[in-house]
Amino acid sequence: MDDLALELWENPELGLHEEHSAAVLQEFLLDAGFDRESAVGGMPTAFVASYGKGEGPTIGILGEYDALPGLSQTVSTVREEIEAGGPGHGCGHNLFGTAGVGAAIAVKRAIERGDIAGEVRFYGCPAEETLVGKTFMARDGAFDDLDAAVTWHPSDHTAPQRGGSLALDSLSFRFEGESAHAAASPESGRSALDAVELLNMGSEYMREHVPEEVRIHYNIQEGGSAPNVVPAEASVWYFVRAPTRTGVKRVTEWLREVAEGAATMTRTEVNERYYTGCHRLVSNSVVADTFRENMAELDPVEFDDEAHELAAQLQETFPEGSIESQLADFEEPHRSAATDVALYTEPMDAFDEGDVGGGSTDVGDVSQITPTAQFRATTWALGTAAHSWQAVVANGDFGRDAVPYVAKLLAGSVVDLLTDEERLAAAQAEFEEQTEPYETPLPDGAEPPFELTKE
Repeated sequence: MDDLALELWENPELGLHEEHSAAVLQEFLLDAGFDRESAVGGMPTAFVASYGKGEGPTIGILGEYDALPGLSQTVSTVREEIEAGGPGHGCGHNLFGTAGVGAAIAVKRAIERGDIAGEVRFYGCPAEETLVGKTFMARDGAFDDLDAAVTWHPSDHTAPQRGGSLALDSLSFRFEGESAHAAASPESGRSALDAVELLNMGSEYMREHVPEEVRIHYNIQEGGSAPNVVPAEASVWYFVRAPTRTGVKRVTEWLREVAEGAATMTRTEVNERYYTGCHRLVSNSVVADTFRENMAELDPVEFDDEAHELAAQLQETFPEGSIESQLADFEEPHRSAATDVALYTEPMDAFDEGDVGGGSTDVGDVSQITPTAQFRATTWALGTAAHSWQAVVANGDFGRDAVPYVAKLLAGSVVDLLTDEERLAAAQAEFEEQTEPYETPLPDGAEPPFELTKE
């Protein structure tokens, strides 16, 4: 598994374009005897690998393998790109997908021996960073017949997660105006960039009048070519987040009205491109408790002296307060035990129960379809920020040492869900209480936004 994790790290690919990563993961599973469904949800790099038939539950393991733009990095204690401006695995998805594959194979062998009954599936989920993959897979029913789903994420600590996340809409507004010489005949032009700026200003004034939990982010994608040319075309990409789908839709509708107003004010035309959306994450406590029980049965990850030394050197490059901020979340005795080490691997109880984080994940859509939970496992130096070059270093070096541990933890939890009828029934009863029938956030006829991550 170590070679597989390194292979993905050395060949980072952006979401919906993970041709090599998806291919090597599928090849690994096919060689192990899995059946495979390719191009799930209209995405060539999405797949489902399955093993086991007949009576028994069906449990899914979610895997990811997309990289992040602009995070190319060597294994070094200084910022040093391998490829200028290239992608890099700053969120650890090279470890994420690999550990899931290892767990699926372990469960498959137990089914093959006759030790357990049921079906295990590995879901190859592309484009998590743009919150696309699982949403489009969910729309097409890929998770509908699962009895439960498990997943994990690289981190600087080891603990199950009980908290939630925000629902999201991802969409862009493109304005079209009239080009003109900005000095000689500005009256002949209609600035699309003015429209973008007015929309952005309007969204800033919205902030005072939306619920505190709402998040609105934007990034100008296109703004013109030169100062002396009135921009005829300009576009801006928005994320809208809120604790519920209803809340997201309400704010997005308001944002659309602001966009129309900006077009009216500038006498331009506006067109919307809805990229994707996702539901809030509902963490299933029964599945989360299953992770914690298995953590208690396993020996923690053992990193060698070189790993601890590299991790400590990386910590010296962190912004001030990063380590202290993370330690503040730990309860005793873990806070004291972690104070003087760079890599802390002792499992902890979840410390996010009832919390709703400020981020979003397309795992949320899976959690609205079947009982789902995830855990974090130590792969990074304490205080490491995800989506950072320091995380890329860890994911290409000592982070790989955690893959066998994670695979065992995932596999053990899947076996528990396959074999313990009362446990699975309790997870499903909790799920029924917490969710309503799933409705995709995607509009009719929506297609995956391949253009979002062109290299």
